[in-house]
Amino acid sequence: MAIQRLGSGFDDIMPQSFSSMLDRFFNDSVNSRERLNRFSPQVDTCETEQAYEIEVALPGLKKEDIHLDFQQGRLTISGERHFNQEQKDKRYHLIESQYGAFSRSFQFPDTVKAEAIEAVFENGVLQVRVPKDEQKTAKRRIEVRDGSSATTVHLNAANHQEQASPAKQKASGSKEKAAAQAN
Repeated sequence: MAIQRLGSGFDDIMPQSFSSMLDRFFNDSVNSRERLNRFSPQVDTCETEQAYEIEVALPGLKKEDIHLDFQQGRLTISGERHFNQEQKDKRYHLIESQYGAFSRSFQFPDTVKAEAIEAVFENGVLQVRVPKDEQKTAKRRIEVRDGSSATTVHLNAANHQEQASPAKQKASGSKEKAAAQAN
């Protein structure tokens, strides 16, 4: 079972493609009987701003033959393609189609919405959409403060009222005293 990490950029694509090509070259067997026991479906993956998308070529399978599991950031697509041997009046000379059990896994970053994953199987192609969580992917700017004049603002979650830190309260009290003395 091959686990692939989904990243972004062309640097991630080339090594996986070359590695995949080498795996297929050395694992493909001339003996067609061995092909009956293994099946490695072709997969295309891409990324948009909103989601990761996976297309898996699963010709000859039914929706009931396909299983998807998502656990700890890993999506696993598995199933089995059976060889129909009921036709006893046929003698096969060559079988290039792949049959057997398969399992493909994809590791996602922790910025996806697991509860919103969608899968559609149509015309022998499984399309899986793994949406990104906008809150987890949002860019946040963090203010750098001077340690001597640090003020911290706390938000009260219940009513969203600001509460000043002790340093801010002290500074605020000094300003109020100065304003009262000026009047």
